[in-house]
Amino acid sequence: MDEQPVITSRRKGRSGTQSMLIPSEGMVADALRAAPAGRLSDLAALRRGLAARYGADACCPVTTQRHLVRLSQDASAPVWRVVDPDRPFARRLAGGPDRIRERLAAER
Repeated sequence: MDEQPVITSRRKGRSGTQSMLIPSEGMVADALRAAPAGRLSDLAALRRGLAARYGADACCPVTTQRHLVRLSQDASAPVWRVVDPDRPFARRLAGGPDRIRERLAAER
C-alpha cells in the first residue's frame, strides 16, 4: 500500500455512520489490472474489494466512475474488465460499448 487512503465518515440511515474510501485513480487502476483478463468482472465487487483493502465500509461509486472514465481515455488500465457494455455507463467511456466488447474478446 504505497498510497495513503482517504477515508471519510458519512451518515448512513437515521443514526449510523460508515467509513467511505475516496479512491485515487492509481488505486482504481491497480484494482483493474488485478481483475481477470478476458472476462467481465463486477464493478460493485471491485469497489467492495477496494473498501476492504483499505479498511473502509464502502468505496465511493461516483469517484470510482470518474476515474474509470478518465482511465478509459488514455487506455492506461483495462477498464473493459469491469464495465458491462450493455449498461448505460458504458457509453460514457472512450470507444463506448463496442470498444469494451472488442477488448474483452481480444483478451480471451
